[in-house]
Amino acid sequence: MSYDSQIFKLTENKEIAKGIFDWTVKNDELPARAKCGQFVNIKVPGRVLRRPISICDATDTTLRLVFQVKGEGTKVMSQMKPGEDVEILAPLGTGFDIKPGKRYCFVGGGIGVPPLLFSAKQTDNPMVIMGFRNKDLVILKDDFKAAGAELYTATDDGSFGIHGFVTDVLSEHMGEFDEVCACGPVPMLKAVAEVCRGKVRCQVSLEERMGCGIGACLVCSCKTKIDGEEHMTQVCRRGPVYDAGEVFYDA
Repeated sequence: MSYDSQIFKLTENKEIAKGIFDWTVKNDELPARAKCGQFVNIKVPGRVLRRPISICDATDTTLRLVFQVKGEGTKVMSQMKPGEDVEILAPLGTGFDIKPGKRYCFVGGGIGVPPLLFSAKQTDNPMVIMGFRNKDLVILKDDFKAAGAELYTATDDGSFGIHGFVTDVLSEHMGEFDEVCACGPVPMLKAVAEVCRGKVRCQVSLEERMGCGIGACLVCSCKTKIDGEEHMTQVCRRGPVYDAGEVFYDA
């Protein structure tokens, strides 16, 4: 894992749904190292702990970061202006294992959707299944369409797209893809893993509280089963992406 902490320039900050913000930050070195499924750790002015944010998209010189305001740190981030400098530790973690020649289905729930955009762009003819509580929280549909994805959107209340859950759509299209990559809340990941079990390989990206982001503080340790043995592994280093069968979802 090759990472560094450097100054990025915030070039764009816009609210794309209620409480959800879309950043573009520029740096001449670190974005080119990013791989799909990785994340960054952002130093927030006036706060001690950095905030981990998944990489939504990347070019050789820019990172796109989509986040939801959930506390004081992300609230400060949402109020920052283009032109400001931001110290970012990047790129971090182990991302999705994308193999050439396979068709992938990317399944995202809520704020777990953004990291799937960069991932989908690494594949041919991707299927993307997005789930949200309601139409006001739907994001990135145009971006996925522009990336050539076969896109399905489900909402809990039926106010946009399919009335139901991402697992309803996933089950209906089983057999149309080779592997699944999922990111979202743990109950969703558990349900997706169950649908895929015994049928297709499934990788899941965990959303955990993190302190340092580099494996020093142990805050993000979770119970996993790797090579038949139980281990406490650090999501920031061994993950955030795991094989679905390695995770104890109720731990």
